[in-house]
Amino acid sequence: MSHCHDEHSHAGRDHSEGAAHDHSDDITPALQNQIYSQIDFDAITTLNESVPQSGAAVLKKTWAEREDEEPELVSDVDEQLLMHIPFTAQLRLHTILIRTSDSPSAPQTLHLFANSTSPLDFASASDLAPTQTLQLSRTSEVQEIAVKRALFSTLRTLDLYFEDNFSTGEEDETRIGYIGFKGEWMKLNREPVQVLYESAANPKDHKLASGVGLGMGSGIGGAGGRNGL
Repeated sequence: MSHCHDEHSHAGRDHSEGAAHDHSDDITPALQNQIYSQIDFDAITTLNESVPQSGAAVLKKTWAEREDEEPELVSDVDEQLLMHIPFTAQLRLHTILIRTSDSPSAPQTLHLFANSTSPLDFASASDLAPTQTLQLSRTSEVQEIAVKRALFSTLRTLDLYFEDNFSTGEEDETRIGYIGFKGEWMKLNREPVQVLYESAANPKDHKLASGVGLGMGSGIGGAGGRNGL
């Protein structure tokens, strides 16, 4: 189903830290915060979101908050969503993490656009050839989907175009509860960055040592435990 989309640009909303969590399996690896910390939350835009800034709020969720019902990104006038995500460093993207639901409102087709010079609109996202297209699953589990790393090796912005959902046109709402990233990053000025090295093979026996890398870092998109799977 296709409708006219209102084009909104919203700054990232501060996510409340007041909610309590009891996830006993939230043992997170070293470098967990690296890509999360490189997201420019204030510059994120989401088109066709029913609640302003909900796209940025979902990206701000930590790994520990991945199963929280709120905040949730819900489409407005039809099933499509379009997110523009700038980064403050140059990334080499490895995988995208996403949690939706086992329902018709789960997104099905995700088009990725690397390094758009400006945020796309729905017309340009439909006309341009995507950098890569991913087929998502209808599940309430967190999906970790690998991208073609060579196509996302110098990533500075990423546009996510959720084209449809599993309702085959019967459901206007698309719902997304969690989005995260894994990969590596390099400071744009190539200055050394602080890197955490994991010295324990067993994630439950974490011991972290500090070191200095030559402008490179790696990890999963998320803070406070968001990154560990």
